[in-house]
Amino acid sequence: MTRVHRRPKQKRKVNKMKNQNTVVIMLVSALAFALAPVINAEQYPEGGPDPIQLGSNPTLASASAVVTIHSTDNVTRGRIGSFVLAMKPTLMLGGTYVNFKVSGTAIAGVDYVLLVSPAYIGQSGFGVIQVKTLRDPRGSAFLQALSVIVTLESGPGYAVGASRSATMWIKPALQSSNQSSN
Repeated sequence: MTRVHRRPKQKRKVNKMKNQNTVVIMLVSALAFALAPVINAEQYPEGGPDPIQLGSNPTLASASAVVTIHSTDNVTRGRIGSFVLAMKPTLMLGGTYVNFKVSGTAIAGVDYVLLVSPAYIGQSGFGVIQVKTLRDPRGSAFLQALSVIVTLESGPGYAVGASRSATMWIKPALQSSNQSSN
């Protein structure tokens, strides 16, 4: 009887996995080259990108995306307002976190729920910072609009665009007009 020598099954499985890993690595590499962004830029005599095309913001040269912000509108006390973040170009394989700071005449914890940085911008290229306003602890005698200003801060993987801050006004809730005057 002739014996046929076969490799153990475990050894064959390891070789098969190595081949699959090689194929996956090659596919990912090919996909990365196929999806690499193409920039139509002119050559600059000293080398590198033309600073005139980049504008006055030198961080745009190193960042792949530009983030801007705007307020959807003013908000009445007791309601929720929003700041919208927009990133262009969008990231194909996920989102990014964007740093911001908050200022204005409104007080966090008194006039609105504290906003925590960073905010997330999803794969769609948009993100939202919601401002949940609180009831006015000062009473009905204080009928003044208060501002919430969100200012974007630069971070890794993105640059801040021209629209780097936005303002939202928290307007006082309207009083009932059914009061009789005697």
